[in-house]
Amino acid sequence: MGLGLDIGLDLGTASVLIYVKGKGIILREPSVVAIDKNTDKILAVGEEARRMLGRTPGNIIACRPLRDGVISDYHVTERMLKYFLNRVTLSSIFRLFKPRVMICVPSGVTEVEKRAVEDAAIQAGARKTYLIEEPIAAAIGAGLDITKACGSMVVDVGGGTTDIAVISLGGTVVSTSIKVAGDKFDEAIVRYMRKKHNLMIGERTAEELKISIGTVFPRPEEVSMDIRGRNLISGLPKTITVTSTELMDALDEPVSSVVEAVHSVLERTPPELAADISDRGIVMTGGGSLVYGLDKLLEHKTGIKVIIADDAVSAVAVGTGKALDNLDMLRSNEYARGAGYSY
Repeated sequence: MGLGLDIGLDLGTASVLIYVKGKGIILREPSVVAIDKNTDKILAVGEEARRMLGRTPGNIIACRPLRDGVISDYHVTERMLKYFLNRVTLSSIFRLFKPRVMICVPSGVTEVEKRAVEDAAIQAGARKTYLIEEPIAAAIGAGLDITKACGSMVVDVGGGTTDIAVISLGGTVVSTSIKVAGDKFDEAIVRYMRKKHNLMIGERTAEELKISIGTVFPRPEEVSMDIRGRNLISGLPKTITVTSTELMDALDEPVSSVVEAVHSVLERTPPELAADISDRGIVMTGGGSLVYGLDKLLEHKTGIKVIIADDAVSAVAVGTGKALDNLDMLRSNEYARGAGYSY
């Protein structure tokens, strides 16, 4: 292992997860930063900052420095990474030595975006950074053996992007990355409430609705939830009851985009690998895959069985960390570059 920590970093649009070799997932925080605009001082990071979303006075901004799976504010991302890496390394006996960090990126990112992620990690205190494509990390984290000459299909529904890939012999054969995932689900719920109920709700309320009663496939019995927002006509606070059937309507558009993307990847998959996938099923990872019925909907639309990974939210971070364990093997593996490793 050498000196220092080996860290797997899932730098997500919605949350940051850090996996440390030998310890597992040791940090799971929302990727939100609260900053005082007047002094440029960071006031809070992670869960504490998330609680401030939509509730700050004029001089404080609570922002998410990553959008659609890539860095939208480099300066804030670097400071957020520094904060999280410090928290991890300070709790370690290896704090004298900088860590090696493996970071996952969406499969469709450009070279410029990759460089921004690497630079942010180095500036934040990493000794060396490696990049791995999200679907590869998700497959490793979900326990799939991706080194065999056998097709595996992974659908990773994160916060900013949905990454879909067919993997064989350690590399990506066919893949796509669309900027429709958890955040777009939330936005669709906000739009629906405004249009249908003349009610303005915030991002956090939309997320709570999605997690509690979000539905994309008919439930055996309907569930409902009370939410508060601002009535757009009277301008006053109002409480309404929302049902799971309404959320099915609200989420129809973004979920259709995910289903279409899965279809397009299956259409481009070589026949032998398609046969493997038909036999083994599609594996889903990421927090977005936990929306009720998404697996059933995909199964219904594709005719292929769909399995949600055991710890879907952590799969990418665990896979990213495990990839560091096999770094030497991956370096010598001719498929490593195709797998999205950057040295």
